[in-house]
Amino acid sequence: MTFTGLLADVARIFEAIGAAVLVVGIVWSVVLASRAWHTAGGRRGYQVLRETFGGVLLLGLEILVAADLVRTVAVAPTVRNVAVLGLVVLIRTFLSFSLQVEIDGKLPWRRGLVGGAPAVKGVDNSSRPLAGSREEADTGR
Repeated sequence: MTFTGLLADVARIFEAIGAAVLVVGIVWSVVLASRAWHTAGGRRGYQVLRETFGGVLLLGLEILVAADLVRTVAVAPTVRNVAVLGLVVLIRTFLSFSLQVEIDGKLPWRRGLVGGAPAVKGVDNSSRPLAGSREEADTGR
């Protein structure tokens, strides 16, 4: 078996794993959503389904892009294949961004305003120097 043949097989394995993630993920998402539906009602069940399957879609897309990357770079590195890969990556990036906004309910650059260390009760880092900074070393803290 040649190196190119081996990498073609690796790409097929990645594609199979990506497809399996999607199939198992939809089943798992439906199971979780039905459990949430029975315990917390229909709205919560729908929300759980969207969140879990959105995460599954993101993971499946990542794995399928890895398969495309292996196939394009290692198996058939033509200009056309690289251009197609670039288009696939652009589409995947847009889909990932859209799915993440749908899952979180907010834009990625707005996440830090809602959560994070400053939102934790009693934490105020605005006037504190960074750990290991020159100011901290000079004062002996």
